Amino acid sequence: MRPIIEQSPFLMPTQLTPVEEALAHLLAQGYPTPPCEDVALAAGLGRVLARDVVATLAVPAFDNSAMDGYAVRSADCQIEGSTLQVVQTIAAGHTGTTIESGTAARIFTGALLPEGCDAVVMQENTRREGAQVHILQAPRRGENIRLAGHDIAGGSKVLARGHRLAPQDLGLLGSLGAVSVEVFKPLTVALINTGDEVVPQGRPLKTGQLYDSNSHTLAGLLNQLGMNVIRLGIIGDDREATVEALREAAGKADCVITTGGVSVGDADHVKQALVVLGSLSLWKLAIKPGKPFSFGHIGAVPFFGLPGNPVAVFITFLILVRPFLLKRQGAAQHLLQPLKARADFAITEPGTRQEYLRVRLLRGEDGFPVVQLFADQSSSVLTSLSWADGLAVVPVGAVVKEGDWLDYLPFRGMA
Repeated sequence: MRPIIEQSPFLMPTQLTPVEEALAHLLAQGYPTPPCEDVALAAGLGRVLARDVVATLAVPAFDNSAMDGYAVRSADCQIEGSTLQVVQTIAAGHTGTTIESGTAARIFTGALLPEGCDAVVMQENTRREGAQVHILQAPRRGENIRLAGHDIAGGSKVLARGHRLAPQDLGLLGSLGAVSVEVFKPLTVALINTGDEVVPQGRPLKTGQLYDSNSHTLAGLLNQLGMNVIRLGIIGDDREATVEALREAAGKADCVITTGGVSVGDADHVKQALVVLGSLSLWKLAIKPGKPFSFGHIGAVPFFGLPGNPVAVFITFLILVRPFLLKRQGAAQHLLQPLKARADFAITEPGTRQEYLRVRLLRGEDGFPVVQLFADQSSSVLTSLSWADGLAVVPVGAVVKEGDWLDYLPFRGMA
């Protein structure tokens, strides 16, 4: 197996903050825990538990059959071909009578075990003849029986505070009889686009203009996190208008995100507005795409200034903003968990920024996962994100040979 990467000597530009250092800075920010609320179980998807869930009952609450078959006393049928008299039928949701020696009950999956029964013989191991059943394979005591509390013991902790509820968790809570769940209230995030060249859909484009895509991408990502979104529209390249828009956003939201206006051009007014309204603690990262990323505060409200290019918006949100927001929301698990996959491409020149490449996961001829590179990795090519199903990570200073193992971050579950 080839090494994961090969490192080449390089000099990190002192003005660029490494991604890991920037993420650590973001996650070290201290904020109060959001308030709690009870919501209907059906509305809990994607929400973060505000307290541990402790089982108030056992699941299942009673011993039941794990198979369609016959409830028996195991001592009655230790000889293959033993014949028992079928005296009752027990369906799920119904109660049978005691099993006496020499008798059996026809029983269905999930049905309450009758008194006297200590095994269930699966239907395939029997032969029925009228009111009699022949046992073709001797059962063990306890065979095909699900005991009370087999899944969940009464009084046990089922889900922990900070757990983000998935569809299967809703089913789990439903099995405990829950009709509501206590979760943290969702954060409210304000979105602002900047730039004279950006216009909303529904208007004709003039020469040099383009339609807004960033607010739709970000709103979708935030909605997937279960957060409230305030879209404050597009602010032109005007310093006073930018200051006023940021002030308004900070008054309405728990976090403010802008796109564009954080580079070094004369028309990039967001960074200048932050000098008036608050402060920046991060600016310009060793990340590709997304170098002109910034983080700071407007008063006590956290602020993210994302680049204007749509791919850079998407990637910096996933790598940096998403973990911050999930932790701020109270989620215990907020960091991305990479998988490993082989590269079907080569990178011969080491870079000075950690690069996130748009890739598609395939299965190689040897059965191992392989990532295929999208041909155009420009940060303006939004089609690459719709084509890709994840990101391959190339660390600073790394060269990659075809077949090398890389970290792969799948979009599924996070975007």
